[in-house]
Amino acid sequence: MTTARDYYEILGLSKDASAEDIKKAYRKLAMKYHPDRNKEADSEDKFKEISEAYAVLSDPEKRKKYDQFGHAGINGQYTEEDIFRNADFGDIFGEMGGLGDIFDMFFGGGGARSRRRRGPTPGSDLRYDLSITLEEAATGTEKKINVPRMENCETCGGSGAKPGTDPKTCSTCQGRGQVTRAQNTPFGRFMTTTPCRDCRGEGRIIDTPCAECRGNGKVKKVRKISVKVPKGADTGVRLMVRGEGEAGEPGAPPGDLYVFINVEPHDKFERFGDDIVYEVPISFTQAALGDSIMVPTLHGKVKMNIPEGTQTHSLFRLKGKGMPRLQGRGEGDQHVRVIVRTPTNLTKSQKELLKKLEEEDPQTETQNEKTGVNTESSHKGSRNIFDKVKDAL
Repeated sequence: MTTARDYYEILGLSKDASAEDIKKAYRKLAMKYHPDRNKEADSEDKFKEISEAYAVLSDPEKRKKYDQFGHAGINGQYTEEDIFRNADFGDIFGEMGGLGDIFDMFFGGGGARSRRRRGPTPGSDLRYDLSITLEEAATGTEKKINVPRMENCETCGGSGAKPGTDPKTCSTCQGRGQVTRAQNTPFGRFMTTTPCRDCRGEGRIIDTPCAECRGNGKVKKVRKISVKVPKGADTGVRLMVRGEGEAGEPGAPPGDLYVFINVEPHDKFERFGDDIVYEVPISFTQAALGDSIMVPTLHGKVKMNIPEGTQTHSLFRLKGKGMPRLQGRGEGDQHVRVIVRTPTNLTKSQKELLKKLEEEDPQTETQNEKTGVNTESSHKGSRNIFDKVKDAL
């Protein structure tokens, strides 16, 4: 650890620099000399030097002793571990795009980045995948789901200690949950931080654990939770049920439950956003002569007219018969695709009638006009033949 140079000189500051000035100066120099960004041979040493200067000057007590006695006041009162212990590098490196993790690796996690307990930890969020039918998505539904989760033990209130007793602060790590040690290496002296073995990183020790949760403070439960699925929900929609995640530490809020919707495929309808597509087979005769048919929708059956001369794969729109719009008013449409069935296994007489129909097809009107054929009589003849075909089929 370099102690020859003046800390104020290292950071380029005067002795009356404010705490904010010290922070800004360190941030600027750390960005410049961080080994991950600066590949010069001496960048590592400079980075360690400016980090040590910041660790002392950013701490009011250490700075006061340094101002009074210089390096002697620091080296005589603090170990290297103590110098870095309370320095708040976390906020600075968080602002520098994640360099805090690199700092942990560089110094072995040192006291500078010790995970000081900042209060109870909130509970974790949970995910639940819920499958519903297309009909349920169209009308909206309310589902009861069983969610396994960790909850605070009711017997000990989440403390993990037997009722009537309390956990005690770990004497090894003084409640920090971590132990920092100095280590000499060929590259210099490094600070390493590891979870405290005595308390397993908890910062406290339970001498008499709760019999219900065995000292964990939490027990696994399965809760039945009601989830309201809105009309128009589609696959991928995420619903949040606030406060129904896992329990946090005592005094901290629970996590949230996120329900991911999956709409099951339908045997009749195909969904495209807010629209629905339905295929209906019709006969050759219905396509040629036209007809009225009943078509199923998500809202019940409706009558639909098929005009004369309808071709296979023609689409007809039933306005407002699709899915409700999830984030808006109204509904999508249902599109009906007609599939014309071609007659099979025709008898000889049926085939002859179809051939005659083809010969008298009204689509040959233009040709008939050129050849002088009476188109009106041709239409009447075709109609009469088609009636015979219809009866034959």
